[in-house]
Amino acid sequence: MSERDEAGTAAAQADAYADRRDSTRTPTRLLVREPALGGSFEERDGNLSIGGVFYWALHPPVGGRVELRLFIPAFKREVHAVGEVLRVSRDGPRFGTHVRFVEIPLDAEMTLARHFHLEQG
Repeated sequence: MSERDEAGTAAAQADAYADRRDSTRTPTRLLVREPALGGSFEERDGNLSIGGVFYWALHPPVGGRVELRLFIPAFKREVHAVGEVLRVSRDGPRFGTHVRFVEIPLDAEMTLARHFHLEQG
């Protein structure tokens, strides 16, 4: 592959990544449970987007899936979903976990869509 092709491919990948990050995000507190560890849900700070969540924790997740519960105040409704861990970043002692929804009921997905529609005003 030529240098020009490599540069074009890298630029296209960077642009695709930037597009994903431009989606609306809402700060949120959420409950996270790691099925690989068992146990109960733990509260986390993070943000919500239409396709997933990001949250901070003091340890990286164990396994590739997490169970999530989010309360959407405008609709007085808790949304349940299962997410796939896409990547984990680190900021000092904290780990940022990027998660994509892979199992979410249709009515929960619609609630999130209405939530973001209201947020955009």
